[in-house]
Amino acid sequence: MTLKKIPPRPVIAVAGLACETSSFSPARTVSWDFHPRRGAEIIDKYKFLHEGSPLAKAACWKGALIGHALPGGIVVRGDFEQLASEIIARLQQIIAATPIDGLWFDIHGAMCVEGLDDAEAELLHRVRTVVGPDVLISASMDLHGNVSRRLAHGTDLITCFRMAPHEDAMETKERACQNLVDILTAPTRTGKPRRPFKARVSVPILLPGEQTSTRMEPAKSLYELVPVVESIPEILDAGIWVGYAWADEPRNHAVVMVTGWNMSTAMEQAKLLAAYFWKCREEFQFVAPTGSLAKCLDTAFASIKRPFFISDSGDNPTAGGAGDVTSSLMELLARSELQNNTGVSVIYASIPGPKAIDAMIKAGIGAMVTITAGAQVDHLHSGPVTMTGIVFSIKYGDANAEVEAVLQVGTLFVIVTKLRKPYHHESDFVDLKLDPRQTDVVIVKIGYLEPELFDMAADWMMALTPGGVDQDLPRLGHRRIHRPMWPFDKSFSEMPEPTPELIPPSNECM
Repeated sequence: MTLKKIPPRPVIAVAGLACETSSFSPARTVSWDFHPRRGAEIIDKYKFLHEGSPLAKAACWKGALIGHALPGGIVVRGDFEQLASEIIARLQQIIAATPIDGLWFDIHGAMCVEGLDDAEAELLHRVRTVVGPDVLISASMDLHGNVSRRLAHGTDLITCFRMAPHEDAMETKERACQNLVDILTAPTRTGKPRRPFKARVSVPILLPGEQTSTRMEPAKSLYELVPVVESIPEILDAGIWVGYAWADEPRNHAVVMVTGWNMSTAMEQAKLLAAYFWKCREEFQFVAPTGSLAKCLDTAFASIKRPFFISDSGDNPTAGGAGDVTSSLMELLARSELQNNTGVSVIYASIPGPKAIDAMIKAGIGAMVTITAGAQVDHLHSGPVTMTGIVFSIKYGDANAEVEAVLQVGTLFVIVTKLRKPYHHESDFVDLKLDPRQTDVVIVKIGYLEPELFDMAADWMMALTPGGVDQDLPRLGHRRIHRPMWPFDKSFSEMPEPTPELIPPSNECM
C-alpha cells in the first residue's frame, strides 16, 4: 500500500502561560507580571525557531501568546481570564487565516489561579475547544510542574526538564517542538498523524526542589534513567515530574509519564521509573548543609573559605516567595561581626522597597540616607526594616527590578530594588559595582545555588528561613493534597504499587 504523506511543512501554533505559584505566599500575580509576547515576538524569543533553523525549515510556526512570570503568589482570576481570552482570540485569528496541524503548549505546570484547580489543564481545555480534536498538542514543562490526569489527557506529547538547576530549559522546549514536528511529518497510511500511547504513574511523593537536585544522588541516578528509557526504539519520551511542593492542590505530587508507539513497553517503562523513584524516597536530602540563619552566619563568619554563600531559602522569589521578608536582614544587621567593625564584608541580595529607592535616588550616590524597606507584600513573617547608610550605587532599567540600588551600612552592602528580583548571575552584582568573588559572605534569596553562583562559591549553606516557600513543608499546613504522601506521612499501611494508567488519546472527549 502506498503511504500518503502529511504536507512537508505543517503549521504549528505556539501558546501558553507559565508561573510557578506558591499558594502559601500572600503575594498576587497579575497580567503584566507575565510580560506577554505575541505573534513574531514569540518566534524571536526562541533561537531554535529562527529562520534557517531545522525546525523553521520543517514547519511554519505561528505565535499566539505566551507569558512567563517570575514565580510568585496566586494569579488573580481576572488577569488569568484576560490573558486566556487573548490566547483564544489569537488562536482563532491564526486558524481563520490557515488551518493548523499542531500546537506547542509552552507552560511551567505549577500555576495557581484564584478559584481554579489545575489552571494549566483548564487553559488547555479552552485551547483544545478552539483548535479541535485533530490538532496534535505537545507540552513542555518544568520538572517542578504538576501533571494531572486531565493535563496528560489533553496533550499528545509531554516532556519536562531533566536537570535541576534547569540548565536544559531550552533543550527541553526544543525537544517538545522536535517531537511534534517528527510526528506531523512522518509518513502514515491514512495521511493523518499517529497518536502515541501515554502511560502515567502517580507517585505519592512531594519534595522541595532543594532535596531533588540532579547534581546529587539519588536524583542524579534517577534522572540518568530517563535517556536510557528514551533510547528504546518504541519510546518517544520519558519524564519524571517532582511536582511543586508549595501549593495545596490535589494535583501536587510526583508523576512519571512515558509516551511511545508500543503500549506495553510504555506502561512497563513508566512502572520501572516510578518504582525506582519510590524505592529511593528516603535517600533525598538537602543539596547543602542546612540550619537556622544564625547557624549559617556563625559558620560563614568563622570559615576561611571565601566567598561563602548563604541561601535565604524561605523567601526565594524563584520558587514563589514574595521576596520581601525582612527577618534575615534584621538578624544580619544585629550581628556583632558587622557592628564591631571586624572588617568582614557581606552582600545581601535583596529587599524590595519602592519608597526606599525613591529616597536613594533623591539623595544620590555617596549621600547618607535612612530608608525603610520590605514587608509590603509578605507582612506575615516580619515587619519593615529601617537602615541608615551610604548610597553606594544605582542602576536603572532591569527587566525585573526596574531600579536597583545598593545601601552600604559599614561593611554590609544591601541591594534594594523597586520590584523583586532574583540574583543568579555574577553580572547582577558587577553591574551594581559589587564584586562577590572578593566578598567574604554573600546572602542570596534562593534555594539551591544557580550554576554561576555554585561555581563561584568556595562553600555554602542553606538557611531554613520562614516565608511562602518554607523548606519545612509540614509547618505550611497543606490540607488538600492526597494522603498518605511522603514525607508528610512516614509510615504507609502498605507499600504503594506503582500502577501505570493508559491515558486516552487527546482527541477523545476530555
